[in-house]
Amino acid sequence: MISTKGYAAQNSQAPLAPFNFQRREVGPYDVLIDIHYCGVCHSDLHQVRDEWGGSIYPMVPGHEIVGKISKVGDQVKNFNVGDLAGIGCFVDSCRTCPSCKAGNEQYCEVGMAGTYNGYEMDRKTPTYGGYSNFIVVDESYTLHVSDKLPLNSVAPLLCAGITTYSPLRHWKVGKGQKVAIVGLGGLGHMGVKFASSFGAEVSVLSHSATKEADAKRLGAHHFVNTKDEHAVASVRNHFDFILDTVSAQHDINMYLGLLKTEGTMVMVGVPPEAVPVHAFSLIPKRKTLAGSMIGGIKETQEMLDYCAAHNIVSDIEMIGIKDIEQAYVRMVKGDVRYRFVIDMATL
Repeated sequence: MISTKGYAAQNSQAPLAPFNFQRREVGPYDVLIDIHYCGVCHSDLHQVRDEWGGSIYPMVPGHEIVGKISKVGDQVKNFNVGDLAGIGCFVDSCRTCPSCKAGNEQYCEVGMAGTYNGYEMDRKTPTYGGYSNFIVVDESYTLHVSDKLPLNSVAPLLCAGITTYSPLRHWKVGKGQKVAIVGLGGLGHMGVKFASSFGAEVSVLSHSATKEADAKRLGAHHFVNTKDEHAVASVRNHFDFILDTVSAQHDINMYLGLLKTEGTMVMVGVPPEAVPVHAFSLIPKRKTLAGSMIGGIKETQEMLDYCAAHNIVSDIEMIGIKDIEQAYVRMVKGDVRYRFVIDMATL
């Protein structure tokens, strides 16, 4: 076994604190990654505090992991010692269900093995995430990371990046389309970067007027203050596609009213309570309300390669691991531009 240092929550009320645990030895198809940086996702806080239910303790969060490979198994074919590598939101899946065979491991019908707060596919061995110094993962669930981009700014691409890239690609967002991004946080700022890079005309919808300059710096063409009734009225029946990244409670019906006939709105944020949707928000103009999670391994690698080719990374604020609880407090307040990343050298 490999002795590993991390930060863990022992229960839903406890602050994260140093935690020593064991990783498995590197198997024939495994790689050992020395973790350099780990992004901080809002879902880390949801799960640490058991806000979604079913949390497993002790919990080492973190699923936006980048580092360097220090050991490979004797059957590994696609990675070498010294390669930069990334791990996203899952570390295994059944590999045999229709979703896995289609490259959509994130929708594994048996249930994927989450990078943390889950179990390996044996359903016995708990998984521990990237707030740690090492991780051992099968090469089939490991991603190549380019050395063309700053490694710390790549980390959030493993969740915030792919969470926004996947639905934009799936619904073929591109030139000639009017696209709105709801919210300008960790997810929203990546949605703006991708949608504008794909050639769409991008608007940011936000109740924070102070974010207008940032929205346009990130690539948005327009900004709509959703507290301004006249501004909202001016974009009714206007958008082909809306990407809703907001995880706070909000009125879905109002945003559906901004779609054109046969427009689509996709939710990637997770509000704390069920959101009411009126049938007449959808029926009269044949609108679609959908959801999307992350991407499979193939699509996530495609996203990383696209980012390397087009110089796209997350806007980040670096922190030390000892500052994680304060980072959580600031994240809830929206006081981060736009993703915290932990320097694991501070562990």
